[in-house]
Order: sequence, then C-alpha cells, then structure tokens
Amino acid sequence: KTMVVAGLLFAGTVSFSQVAVVVGAKSAASALTADQAAALFLGKSDQLPGVGVALLLDQPESSAVRDAFYTKVTSKSAAQVKAAWSRLVFSGKATPPKEVGSSAEVKKLVASNQNAVGYIEKSAVDASVKVLLSVD
Repeated sequence: KTMVVAGLLFAGTVSFSQVAVVVGAKSAASALTADQAAALFLGKSDQLPGVGVALLLDQPESSAVRDAFYTKVTSKSAAQVKAAWSRLVFSGKATPPKEVGSSAEVKKLVASNQNAVGYIEKSAVDASVKVLLSVD
C-alpha cells in the first residue's frame, strides 16, 4: 500500500513538472529560449521576440505549476522570485506579471491578447495556444 501511495504522489508531481510557455495561437512569436523566458519573468527584459513589449501572465503563488516553472526556467525559488520583483517594483524599474487564477485563464488571455505570454501545465496545451518553450 505504501508503494502505491508513493507512486501516486510521484505521478502527481510529474504532471506539474512539465511546463509550457505559451502565447495565443495567432501570435507572431515563434520560440523562446529558457534564458529569454527567465529574463522576461524576472523583469530583466520586457520584449517578447517577434512581438514587442510583453504582457506577462503568472499563475497563483500557491500553484505547483508556478513552482515548477520558476525552479526549472529561472533556477530560483518562489521566494527569490518574489523578492526580485519586490526590488524592481520598489525602484520603479518594472511591472510584475499579472497573476491569474488558473491555466484556463492563462489560455483565455493569451488567445485574446497578441502580446500576452504565460505558462501552463504541458498537459493543458490545446489548439488555442502556441508553445514557445517546453520544459520537462
């Protein structure tokens, strides 16, 4: 029984460890490197290649996909990312990503705004979005 429970817990974390950085299906953006995604979501750049100034969409602080995204793409913990954004906002150098409630909301917003970019669970990808970066 213990092995089954451990296996189920591990399976749950695996699904959230696969993250896709997405834009709307009709966006002019075509790809992002992990470094470009990290620069965007850490406030070091506001430019989405092929599009211009990006509207960044973030998942809720408590979500597993957010933790997986920041750990894998920026190599920073959620607390480190929050601290970095606090410094940027305080100094007036950048505006933090807009926090939305779910991957479904990210997909809805990127589909309706050509400058929007966000991240979702890879399993949530559908025809409404274009994947710019996939992180396992």
